[in-house]
Amino acid sequence: MINLHDICYLRLGCRDLDEMVRFATGILGLELRERTATHAYLRGDSSAFNLCYIQGDASYDASAFELRHLAELKTAESELATQGIEVNWGTPAECEERRVEAFVAFTDPNDNRIELVYRPHQTGVRYFPARDAGITEFGHFGLHSRNIERDLLFWTSVLSARISDRIGDGALLRIDEVHHKIALFPSDKIGVQHVNFQVASIDDVMRSWYFLQERGVPIAFGPGRHPTSTAMFIYFLGPDGRVYEYSSGVKRITDEASYTPRQFEMKPSSFCMWGAKPNVEEFSE
Repeated sequence: MINLHDICYLRLGCRDLDEMVRFATGILGLELRERTATHAYLRGDSSAFNLCYIQGDASYDASAFELRHLAELKTAESELATQGIEVNWGTPAECEERRVEAFVAFTDPNDNRIELVYRPHQTGVRYFPARDAGITEFGHFGLHSRNIERDLLFWTSVLSARISDRIGDGALLRIDEVHHKIALFPSDKIGVQHVNFQVASIDDVMRSWYFLQERGVPIAFGPGRHPTSTAMFIYFLGPDGRVYEYSSGVKRITDEASYTPRQFEMKPSSFCMWGAKPNVEEFSE
């Protein structure tokens, strides 16, 4: 099994890099750490970056996970080969572009682009946002799944994810104590479904709710509270059509031996215990 240590970054294609930088700094509240003619590196913690927007194909995206040891990349290559999955090693130039020491790339059974990285770079400089949204860390992301049972088998038997809870056919997966770092969302699409940043408190969630409304940012869902993870949340739409989320108070699962995943009904109350209902179909958890 390939042991995922943590989520690392997302690489997201866009048609208008200037627009996405304005959104990510002025609305989302990330720090622009570095920019080239085609790439913008943004973060909400001390990492070199959490999101990298890339000028060009707006449908392109890739998600990355950190592995602890360099040897694990070679082991991952072998394990993925047994599944009939081709693995490509990053060149020195590609490693530099991703701010990592080494990585391998592959596509999962749903054709989602995945990268496994070794030694993602840290800056040694504290995160300093363009606006104070209260962001504390890159929290999790959602992935589309065209065959949820097939994809769950891959993520839990080939990769080290564990099911925390399910809502209908969807699944919330953890790779450490945090209730989930990955959400598999049943759909007919591929790629990243939503992007989450954790914020310090419910006050930050509510401040952003008013902030987003005042600036005409479409609210996709919330404010609310998930009965699965206990997190208080708000989802909203970026100019790239992707769903972004702030949340606070996510549950931690510390007793692996005794924890049993729960099956929630596919009803609005399984997504929000306060009664909020989504304004668009594109949301998760």
